[in-house]
Amino acid sequence: MTSYRTKILSTGSAFPLHRCSNDELARSIETSDEWIYERTGIRARRIAKNGETNSQIASKAALIALEKAGLTAKDIQCILFATVTSDFVMPSAACLVQENIGATNACALDISAACSGFVYGLEIADLMIRAGKYKNILLIGSEVLSPIINWKDRSTCILFGDGSGATIIGRASGPNDSSEVLSTHLYADGSLKDLLFVTCSGTACPPTPENLEQGLQYVQMKGKEIFKVAVRSMADCSLAALQANNLTVADIDWVIPHQANLRIIELVSKRLEIPMDKFILNIEEFANTSGATVPTALDFAINSGKIKRGDLVLMTVFGAGLTYGSAIIRY
Repeated sequence: MTSYRTKILSTGSAFPLHRCSNDELARSIETSDEWIYERTGIRARRIAKNGETNSQIASKAALIALEKAGLTAKDIQCILFATVTSDFVMPSAACLVQENIGATNACALDISAACSGFVYGLEIADLMIRAGKYKNILLIGSEVLSPIINWKDRSTCILFGDGSGATIIGRASGPNDSSEVLSTHLYADGSLKDLLFVTCSGTACPPTPENLEQGLQYVQMKGKEIFKVAVRSMADCSLAALQANNLTVADIDWVIPHQANLRIIELVSKRLEIPMDKFILNIEEFANTSGATVPTALDFAINSGKIKRGDLVLMTVFGAGLTYGSAIIRY
């Protein structure tokens, strides 16, 4: 059986229209732009309004990625959609995107790994491409978290935003094509499930009036505990990726981290001894978009000319579950 190498063919991103600044938040809760920025590195976030849905925003990002790749939706054989905020319990968000863009030749699957979802999806796509099962895969990381955020809870509402990043994952064109997904490394620790969760979101806690009255439908987080775990897990899985590829930190051109909090990223930078000027960041303007942080940051860095073909890129993520992971690609 023929074995193929996997590469990222193209990227795209899309966000809701409404920009919610820290100053806007300060009009409804006790906070300020200075207080939020000092603790998180966030100045603003995008919030879905007027019927904007996760699948709609993701479809926009997907069409941009398809155009950049010079492909049509009918060239896609599989859609992988990393999200914990699908439009519905069923059907899947991936199926909704399939219909929206006209990808009639594609199967469709949602991936639930929270903020780690894009890297989890990258491993699945990589294995499918390498096995020769599919030629072109649409991998999306996208969230509309705003409906499950308690906008009166200062400890969580300042952190999150909505957005979507899409990538076309395909085959490297031949032995002279240096672009490749070199490796992916996935981990989980379910014993830490209580650090970041939504209680009333499934069969264990149905959305009864009593549960909704208690606010159990909103994101709850143990901030101090997850901060420590995030730094450790992102650094550890990054080192594992470097070791697996016989690389040193000096070999890495760019790092794209999950963007939950700038202070977490700064500590990861110190642990890895990789300077912050090698980290690709969009947290200041878009906040934590969960599974969308890595693909949107990748898209921005490519569009701005920072990341170029041949650059070695380390991705490192963590999310609710607890899930975490890393990947190294040569873009």
